[in-house]
Amino acid sequence: MSAFRDFFSAQSESYAQFRPHYPAPLYHFLADESPHHRLAWDVGTGNGQAAIGLAAHFEKVRATDASETQIDRAIKNDRVDYAVAPANESGLASESAALTTAAQCLHWFASKSFYDEVFRVLAPGGLLATWAYGFHRSGETHLDEIMLRFATVILAEYWPSETKLIWNGYRDLEFPFAEIATPSISLDVPWNLHELIGLFSSWSATQKFREQRGFHPVETVGEELLAAWGDPEMRRTLRCPLVFRAGRAR
Repeated sequence: MSAFRDFFSAQSESYAQFRPHYPAPLYHFLADESPHHRLAWDVGTGNGQAAIGLAAHFEKVRATDASETQIDRAIKNDRVDYAVAPANESGLASESAALTTAAQCLHWFASKSFYDEVFRVLAPGGLLATWAYGFHRSGETHLDEIMLRFATVILAEYWPSETKLIWNGYRDLEFPFAEIATPSISLDVPWNLHELIGLFSSWSATQKFREQRGFHPVETVGEELLAAWGDPEMRRTLRCPLVFRAGRAR
């Protein structure tokens, strides 16, 4: 067994659901642009990561997801009301929400029925905001080449087509709102190699590769990755600009 396989087998499973947290300036911007701070709706909330960020700025957050398992595992917060529901069913009163957010998920359910529900629940001057991230970079050419090759070549055929909308900045995503200018925000994380592999393990393309091929795809670049990284416990700042769009109902 290679050195990398020994290293990976001891670490990967504990990070199977690892995802980075969104930066505070994102929530400050959204709060500043919202007409009030009484209620926000976070759709496709997953484990509630964005909902918890919003709860620091809004009195109440409605957080919905179609997955009962995700809702069962969501981060608890007194200001967040979790519910199992499809994206086009918020359970909110008309014109009640100042803000609707879709973090790392709009590409899965962007449709007329969803947008109609957003139009219905947004208060006058209310905002729909969506953001997502693609692939992180370290700023070190060789290391970044390995990470990008892993994501876009080795996993190329395993990504769902919806995910690829992120790669071009959501430019091909229908967005029937009057867009506002958004700040440039970067998702910076101080990761060690264990945490990076945890992110890789959480990708749907990685899971599909494992199901079809019977082994973890990181093993195809494992020795290269370990050599380029160095000490697996060493932290490197990895950076990824957010794809960030926001707009008001027309």
